[in-house]
Amino acid sequence: MLWVKSFHIVFVVAWFAGLFYLPRLFVYHALADEAATREQFKVMERKLYRGIMLPTMGLTLATGAWMWLGYGITGAWLHAKVALVALLVAYHFWLGHLVRAFARDQNSHTHVFYRWINELPLVLLLAIVVLVVVKPF
Repeated sequence: MLWVKSFHIVFVVAWFAGLFYLPRLFVYHALADEAATREQFKVMERKLYRGIMLPTMGLTLATGAWMWLGYGITGAWLHAKVALVALLVAYHFWLGHLVRAFARDQNSHTHVFYRWINELPLVLLLAIVVLVVVKPF
């Protein structure tokens, strides 16, 4: 089970790197004035989302479920953690929707909006860490 934990940590780190970096790309994309620059951002966003974020999210969820089933389903804190992970998954797919909107040149938000949404995964990550460490209930 130790190897599953180790791989899980690697997958979580890679997934969160994407969750933090993709909205940052959106900030720069929303500020871009030249067509060539916007096209480059579209490629970067698509490759990050499809090539890194989708696979690492799937692997994170798979190894997390494996550990959950291996250790047993105990404690209300764990159910709260799963609910927060579900919010992260929803956020992930919402980012995918934004990637597709940028690809169609249908972005309707300013760079300030993307700066704010860039903070959402941090809040969820901190809440998950607190739940895991403190186990308040």
